[in-house]
Amino acid sequence: MTVAAVVQANPATPAPLRARRALIDTYQQPVVYMRSDCAVCRAEGFEAQAQVEVAANGREVLAILHRVDAQWLGRDEAALSEAAWEWLALQGGEAVTVRHAPLLESLKFVRAKVYDRKLDYPSMRALIDDVSRGRVSDLHLAAFVTACAGGRLDQDETVALTRAMVDVGERIRWSHSPVMDKHCVGGLPGNRTTPIVVAIVAACGVVMPKTSSRAITSPAGTADTMETLAPVTLDIATMRRVVEREGGCIAWGGAARLSPADDMLIRVERPLDLDSEAQLVASVLSKKVAAGSERVLIDLPVGPTAKVRSSAAAQSLAASLGAVGAAVGLQVQVLQTDGLQPVGRGIGPALEAFDVLAVLQRHADAPQDLRQRALALAGALLEMAGRAVPGAGLALATRTLDGGQALAKFIAICNAQGGLREPPRAAHREVVAATIAGRVGAIDNRRLARAAKLAGAPRDPAAGATLLVRLGDTVAAGQPLLTLHAQAPGELAYALAFVHGQSPVIAIDPP
Repeated sequence: MTVAAVVQANPATPAPLRARRALIDTYQQPVVYMRSDCAVCRAEGFEAQAQVEVAANGREVLAILHRVDAQWLGRDEAALSEAAWEWLALQGGEAVTVRHAPLLESLKFVRAKVYDRKLDYPSMRALIDDVSRGRVSDLHLAAFVTACAGGRLDQDETVALTRAMVDVGERIRWSHSPVMDKHCVGGLPGNRTTPIVVAIVAACGVVMPKTSSRAITSPAGTADTMETLAPVTLDIATMRRVVEREGGCIAWGGAARLSPADDMLIRVERPLDLDSEAQLVASVLSKKVAAGSERVLIDLPVGPTAKVRSSAAAQSLAASLGAVGAAVGLQVQVLQTDGLQPVGRGIGPALEAFDVLAVLQRHADAPQDLRQRALALAGALLEMAGRAVPGAGLALATRTLDGGQALAKFIAICNAQGGLREPPRAAHREVVAATIAGRVGAIDNRRLARAAKLAGAPRDPAAGATLLVRLGDTVAAGQPLLTLHAQAPGELAYALAFVHGQSPVIAIDPP
């Protein structure tokens, strides 16, 4: 009898299980569901919430085990969440092997950082490589994210983290130069300048392949808003085709595996509501380097309820962005902007898209603050690119927008990405009115963003809020202040209850 025959006959070696699609969305966390009394669970002694390695089709993924005591799952089946199913490229019925997860050497670097030890590039690279391959559990990712927060990564570590995040993913190299890019650090609802800026800059003959992220803690990211207008899930080949044809694109960076570890860190940062300075810098700049950018303009809104709350914090972040950018080969310019109140009227993917279209189409009632901010950013980028001499960028950007070339370029980019479409509208709306007469003294960016999220944004693209007043406006009792938009009555009720809570979203100073 051969050794192989002996092993096959050994009852202690359980047979592979059959793959079954659970149709359960666990976001980016792979999960496997197995019967508690199946042969594999009994032989391996797997406990609930154990991290296991699932193998099929010559691929492996680390997954969290959920034990099932119900008849819907057979003893010979392993049901997989959407994340695990897609990672393993399953069709259904394949043989799946589930075994104990291998020990990861890189986890010692997580423990080292918990004890505030400095990590060099090889340490960061080993850890981030395992993160990008899905080997590190969310529990360990949360420990790492937390250990790095609060200023516990110095500049050398931030550079090491940025380089590691670039090196474990794809990297695009363009034949054109300079390749321009922009980014907003966030925290300001409605600040959706990117589609307008890309359209202006590309219409002026400057290359700007823009990769954007989805929302982390906000009601909408640029990719969420743009997706209501055109497809954004572009692979690298499609991005190249669009940029070669139109000079620019507005794509979701996660689809192209540009700095893939960043998307996994963001998955953990979102529920923790942590976005430390060092990780923000590494996140932003790693994606810029991976996308092939050379010169980057950073929009840094500053205000008491924005992400960056003070001038001192802004100066610190600007210095870090500039220094780390230079270390990884980027020319970075930071532009501090007003973060006292939201930009435009819409807050939420579709509502922000309507504002973008109004500006590009030069409607008389288009939000002027969004228009002016986009023109300022586009002008600065045109000067950075050498397309306009210093001081002349704003005028060139304004002519390009007012002349209709920016709108034509935006339509062309949307068509190249798959076709321009109409953003959706919510089924339910409710107006929130002023209870007293007076003057708008403050608008809480964070609470307003929270209200839009409770209404369903960004999960429901049409959900969110429309801001109807600005700082300094005089209002009468009963005058509408904002409109909440939701797809479901329950979500509308949640958002309304929050808005009518103790702390005002919009503060009215009595006369």
